[in-house]
Amino acid sequence: MGIDFSKKTLQSERSRSYDALNYRIKIKIDIDRKSFDGEMTATLSALKDGLETCVLDAEEFVVTSILSDWGDPLKFEQTEKELLVRLPRPYRLGEILSFTCFYHGRDPKIGLRFYEESPQNPPLVASDSWPDHVHHWFPCFDYPNDKVTHELIATVKSGFKVASNGRLVCVAEDKAAGTTTFHWSQDLPHSTYLIVLSAAPYIVVQDSYKTIPVNYWVYPQDEKKALPTYGKTPRMIEFFSRTFDYDYPWSKYDQISVPFGGGAESTSATVIGHGIMVDARDEADFSTDMIVSHELAHQWWGDLITLRSWAHAWMNESFGTYSDYLYCRYEMGDDEGAVDLLGKLNDYLREAKTRYIRPIVSDRYDKPGDMFDAHTYPKGALVLHMLRNLVGDEPFFKILSYFLHRYAFDVVDTNDFIRSVRTVTGQNLDWFFDQWLFKPGHPVFDIKSEWDEARKIVRLKVAQVQDFAKGIPVFRVPVAVKIVTAKGKDTKKVWIREREETFEFPAETKPLLVRFDEGNTLIKEVSFPKNHDELLYQLKNDDVIGRMEAAGEFLRFKDDPRAAAGLGASAQSDPFWAVRRSAVEALAATGSRRVSAVLKKICLDTNSSVRTAGLKALGDLKDRDLIGFFKDRFKKDASDLARAEALQAMGKTGDPAVVPFLKEAASVPSHRDMVRRAAEDAMKQIGAKKETGKGERS
Repeated sequence: MGIDFSKKTLQSERSRSYDALNYRIKIKIDIDRKSFDGEMTATLSALKDGLETCVLDAEEFVVTSILSDWGDPLKFEQTEKELLVRLPRPYRLGEILSFTCFYHGRDPKIGLRFYEESPQNPPLVASDSWPDHVHHWFPCFDYPNDKVTHELIATVKSGFKVASNGRLVCVAEDKAAGTTTFHWSQDLPHSTYLIVLSAAPYIVVQDSYKTIPVNYWVYPQDEKKALPTYGKTPRMIEFFSRTFDYDYPWSKYDQISVPFGGGAESTSATVIGHGIMVDARDEADFSTDMIVSHELAHQWWGDLITLRSWAHAWMNESFGTYSDYLYCRYEMGDDEGAVDLLGKLNDYLREAKTRYIRPIVSDRYDKPGDMFDAHTYPKGALVLHMLRNLVGDEPFFKILSYFLHRYAFDVVDTNDFIRSVRTVTGQNLDWFFDQWLFKPGHPVFDIKSEWDEARKIVRLKVAQVQDFAKGIPVFRVPVAVKIVTAKGKDTKKVWIREREETFEFPAETKPLLVRFDEGNTLIKEVSFPKNHDELLYQLKNDDVIGRMEAAGEFLRFKDDPRAAAGLGASAQSDPFWAVRRSAVEALAATGSRRVSAVLKKICLDTNSSVRTAGLKALGDLKDRDLIGFFKDRFKKDASDLARAEALQAMGKTGDPAVVPFLKEAASVPSHRDMVRRAAEDAMKQIGAKKETGKGERS
């Protein structure tokens, strides 16, 4: 396996000799020249007696002078990464001091990004402060364990608007200079990486939640996309405020378009990559609910309370990721929530199986970004889901509320959360956190079941077969086992504690289905072979995740015509789209051309993801006789996903006769140009096949 995190650098929380109380940043930005002139006044409190030198983080700009709060010049030294300020005298523990730094910079490589005008964006400048880049545009103590208030007074050329944290104090126009100055004030403390600045000729689409302004800062060409993209935000704020039992804590909430990244939370203002913007037509296929709800949730998890050090990155991201699941389930229902959790599990397992495993909480990393991976995001979210299952819904949400109220506007680590769990529930769950947060990996179960007709019992043999040599523990977990017979369903909760265990459950008749981990709570891999009849019953009768699993398991019987019949029926008639899609994918994996007629029907499904899967499966047949069908679906389907897949399917046939059609299709507007890219890719496939003589015909 790839990376060994145990060999990464041993890190510790950064120490400091002062407590930064406030930064007042005045910055004049020349977007055309990609330069800035700054003036930063720091107000600090000494954390030791005899403080004579303040060390600030500072890179990629030049400090020209520093003045004391009395206006006297101070001596200083600037290195490649730091600014050392010599104070006029030693300061006592707790004594307040301030000074002002004057500096200028030009087009820093990170921290503050300048963009020239392009077809995608207007000219603009936007900060990229996370995780420790804010000191590339003003000097500060740039580590999350120090929370400050701040003011930002930014001057830009007229016609531009400046977005930042907190409340807008005033806007001043200087017509003679051709500039506008925006004065923002963040009155409540937060960590430096959450400080944001973005300036562009924005259109600000106004919304609200109760008395709280909610604004969407978008490029002029995207004004009509603002509400399809962000319009659920007030509803999300109401949901999270109620769910966390803590009202939205800031004076407003802005979402700001930038050319880079997905989303990056900052206090009361989130910057989000312009690429997520959707219009009303594309909203169903490219929902922004997950990213919008995730970044909003950070206003509590990450901004109100903040990780003390990067070792505890899960305190921000696992809680944010679990929050986007909570909203998904609230907005879309239990089945959509279950599929969302399955997606998170698969994201983590993909990383664990192909890249590395590590403890979620780890002080081994080379740079902060190392910690922001599928362990921190989805695995940590799933750990929270297991904790909820363990303690119960009401205690779980009481824990969240207590934790937020107890540590509001403070920095936290994992032990703070563990103490909160113990305080609220009275339970010592150190064993749970030890195996899931401080140890790597997950259980890999090898399961067998048999029905003992003489004793009328189901015997379930459970073995944990994970690689213990890698430090993965034997897991202690509660699990729900469902036994379905002709007389009904019976679910039993058992505890797994050993490498190998056997459980017995009463069953008067042979089970129709034995289901391990009903409710799909555990982080796990499972090998649990079932016979054809049991899988067919599961495919028709289990919950959404069970039906999806059964569809995938049918590949063991791909040569059995009954399997294709069962999958075909599921693909056409299951009430939930994700099960239909799983059945389509399983049908495709059989490689049989006999399913072509069924797949053509599936390409008319009401759900675009299912139609897309059907088109992909048909395309994999490389049948030139289907080209007319693909052309028809391209012309008639309203979904960019399905239309792009229809073009890809034409490319797979290798038929050069479709090239004129593909060239014409490439000019069709689509979300993120996906239709054009699919057409170009299809033409490349045809060119490659033509050159190598690999075009196929059935």
